[in-house]
Amino acid sequence: MLEISRRLSAALTPADLDATLANITAAAVEVLPEVKYASITVLHGDGRLETFAPTDALILDIDAAQYELQEGPCYEAAVDTAHLAAPYLADDTRFPRYSPVAVSSGIQAQAGIRLFDAPRSQGALNLYAETPGSFQDFDAISELFSHQSAVALAYARHVENLDQAIESRQLIGQAVGVVMERFHLDDARAFAFLTRLSSHQNVKVRVIAERILAETSEADGR
Repeated sequence: MLEISRRLSAALTPADLDATLANITAAAVEVLPEVKYASITVLHGDGRLETFAPTDALILDIDAAQYELQEGPCYEAAVDTAHLAAPYLADDTRFPRYSPVAVSSGIQAQAGIRLFDAPRSQGALNLYAETPGSFQDFDAISELFSHQSAVALAYARHVENLDQAIESRQLIGQAVGVVMERFHLDDARAFAFLTRLSSHQNVKVRVIAERILAETSEADGR
């Protein structure tokens, strides 16, 4: 277990969100000996289920079958049960419609690990094996992997939020410059103009900035 922890820490290097999701599934296949394929299922706030970072195209169809049938370890881990193992899919009576689909595709065992619960989404790591009986000793690995992945995801979200903040600041700064030139205002009055529009229209200042820049670009193109 110590060796698995060390290898996970090395594999889950800090990155942006998309790269982090890909690192998590790649690390699952590389580090966990029973895992042949991996993917991440995200349950969006509107109830939509979506697959991210599959390590093989085969998994897209298998995940889609679980979403459609609303059963299977992948579906359960994203929607209901935090961690779930199915070591013998062929004989698993919990998934009477999904199990034959998985087995016919060569998947004999499967596990799901809840990775995150956010206000607008939640996600689970899906692990697939071709060997019956895989994931029987699952609890310790699931706790370790969910912890390591949570650290990586927290960093990724921080980077993404920071990038968004920097981008917003740049857009607003450009829009302030446009307003200064258009109405002969200083920067403080130009920014106050944007905030008043934001308040009156009940949208974020960034949105007002985007609209002003888009109108300016369109006028310049005429």
